[in-house]
Parts: sequence; C-alpha cells; structure tokens
Amino acid sequence: MYDLAIVGAGIVGLAHALAAARRGKKVVVIDRDAQANGASIRNFGFVTVTGQEAGDCWNMARRACAVWAEIAPQADIEILQRGLVMTARFPESEAVVDAFLATEMGEGCQRLTAAEAAKKVPALRPDAVRAALYSPHDLRVESRTAIPKVAAFLAAKYGVEFRRQTHVLNVAPPTIETTRGPIKAEVAIVCPGDDFTSLFPERLAPYKVTRCKLHMLRVRPAAPVQFQTAVMSDLGLGRYLGYADLPVATPLKARLDRELRSARENGVHLIVTQSDDGSLVVGDSHHYATTPDPFAPTEVDDIILEEFDRVLDLPGRTVTERWIGTYATAPDRWRLTDRPSDSIRIVIVTSGCGASTSFGIGEETIADLYGA
Repeated sequence: MYDLAIVGAGIVGLAHALAAARRGKKVVVIDRDAQANGASIRNFGFVTVTGQEAGDCWNMARRACAVWAEIAPQADIEILQRGLVMTARFPESEAVVDAFLATEMGEGCQRLTAAEAAKKVPALRPDAVRAALYSPHDLRVESRTAIPKVAAFLAAKYGVEFRRQTHVLNVAPPTIETTRGPIKAEVAIVCPGDDFTSLFPERLAPYKVTRCKLHMLRVRPAAPVQFQTAVMSDLGLGRYLGYADLPVATPLKARLDRELRSARENGVHLIVTQSDDGSLVVGDSHHYATTPDPFAPTEVDDIILEEFDRVLDLPGRTVTERWIGTYATAPDRWRLTDRPSDSIRIVIVTSGCGASTSFGIGEETIADLYGA
C-alpha cells in the first residue's frame, strides 16, 4: 500500500513525487512510456523566472528555480548556464525593458549596453542591441538528461518506485487499475500532460484544454563560442506576459505585428540556450489544435532562424537536429488543479512553463493534501 500514486512521470509528476517524498510519503509513479519522451525533454531546459506572468506564475517560477538549484548537485545535474540576456533592437522594446525594470519582477535585473551584453554573449550583433535586459534569476539544464536524472535521484534517495510501460485505466483510491494489475494507494495525483481523454475527460472538458505544437532546432556554430546566459529577443518581449502585459508594450506589439508579421502569425519568438558540447538549442513556434499534425514545415524553421540570424552573428552555423513538441494549453489559465474527490487531484500546466514552475506547484498540491 502506497501513500501516494502519481500518474505521469513528466516534470509535473516528478515535482509532486519530490514534494511528497520529502515528507516521508511512500510514493509510486506510473507512466505509459519506457522513459521520458514528452514535453519535459523536448524543450530548452531553460528554467525561466524572468518574464513569466506577474503574480502566481512568477512566484511559482521563483520557487521552482530555487528547488532546481538545490537538487541539481544532488542529482548530478549540471547547471549549464545561469541568467538571461534579453536583447532590444527597437525603441519600443527599450521602453518595455525600462518599464519591466521598474516592477517588482525587475528586482536584481540590470539594463545593459550592447558592449556589456556582448561580454555575456559574444556572438550578439551590435545592431541587434539597442539595449538589453540582464537577469541573474534563471538557469539552464539539459532536459534530455536532467529529467531522467531527477527520476533516478527520487528512486535512489527517497525510494520512489517507478512503474513504467504501464497504462492507467481507472483512478479510484485506494485502487488504481492499470494494464499490469491494480495498485493500492491512499491518494492519487494525475499529471496527464496533454492527454485529456484517457482519465477524467468529463472533469477536463470544461477547462477547454487543447494542445500547442512547437518547432525546435539544434544549431552548431562553425567556430567555438561560449554563451554565459540564455538569449531572448524583441519577439519574447512581445509574447512573454511578464513583459507583454505591461501597458507600455502595446506599441511594441503593434510594430512586431507590422514588421515581423510571419513570426507573430506563427507564434515565433527566440530562445537560445547552449549545451555542454557547444551546440545551441534554438526555438520556437506555437501552433494550436486539438490534435496537432506531426509535420514540421521548413518555412516555420526558417522564420525562427531568421530571427536567430538577426540577433546572433554566427556565420557558417548549421542545423544538426530538428524536432517538434506538444504541450497542454488553455484559453484562460496557465495551470489547472481539479479535485474529483478528497483523495484525487488532477494537475496540468496549461502553458509552456512546466519545467519553470512544476516544483512550486508540486509543493502546493502536497501541502493541500497533507497540510502545510
């Protein structure tokens, strides 16, 4: 008999497992796949605090980033980069940077000149940096290896048990029915990612959840270059709500709609992070559908790379890998927690910030179930 069964071994499920295991709970995590294969590994590994929507999302991101920093050395996860340089090449972008720095979320951040930004990211084009925002609050891990290492850490340190290649058929504590027989647990937390039909479809339907598909690329510079921080650009100022919701961002968004129309129509903004082999993880785009198609048109990748080349001077760079990811999204919320009963919770991050917020969400859910 387990204290807690968690359905889903993505970052949301792992975050809940950590929060419960730290309280001494006996935890089992059940997942249909043999290893991490979804949104949790198909991203930048960029644990983003700066630019998250003000309030709940920003607060959860701050807490989650602190947990990442705490467990990373224990789980043998290397923090590859710390901080963010957000470039601004338009005067409207510069105004957004200044306005953001005046908010609570700008505490500890700095405005940089082009020369100062280039010390952190030497490949920046001078004409792409009218000004820059530097934040020390963010960090970057390699998702493909970090997520499996978090799971291994939970198993080794806390005795969390993993039942993989196991499909959950019904959740009704104290019995969780699976394709490999029943599992007994007092409480269950369902973390289904972007699967809205296998479990509790009637509970999830009112939230109008759907899916977002994104394009990602791995780019290899022709010559070695070292990025101290992640990089974002004006398109991010017009999309990330911590910036885009500021009243002063309205002129910027109008200019982006006029001058970078194809990027805005395809939900493109630029994030660049660096792996330990020197290659760059680059993205991304956003297309929405109940069932996104599996295809990745070259023209969307080209739009991403056009912004990459506007911001970074890396002649001879080559694309070595391309992939798509999908994640849950909802029209009116960035996350949801549903309570089918006192012993069941359904938790979904309905935006692209799962890696950046889940450890905070996990602590909240476990406190709700077991007390502060």
